[in-house]
Amino acid sequence: MAPTVWEEEIWSCLWCHAATHVGGEWFEISRPPYLPMGMRWEGAVADGLNAGVSHAFGIFDRTLCGIQETGMSPSDHWWPPEREDACAACQEAAEVIDDRWPQAMRGENARVSVARRL
Repeated sequence: MAPTVWEEEIWSCLWCHAATHVGGEWFEISRPPYLPMGMRWEGAVADGLNAGVSHAFGIFDRTLCGIQETGMSPSDHWWPPEREDACAACQEAAEVIDDRWPQAMRGENARVSVARRL
């Protein structure tokens, strides 16, 4: 009998947004590399979002402030938290997440990754 091929899944931590990749022929545990807040999230795009407020597209198809709309997707542009129209709740969530990154893990080569072939 041929071995079963797993589909890859990405599990993401709500607390710090670290990602765990599982599946395929590799098993990987990794924390995404540190990026400044203005380069970490794309803007959220959805018909149901207020056009006058810029939201960050987070994980699980929600904004960082928790809004979930049918058909929401990330835009092709970064979400700049310093903009005047940036959602205050998304800014607050982004700051909390950013503060959770250890200073020692913010360097260029600080990405944590462990992989092994199954």
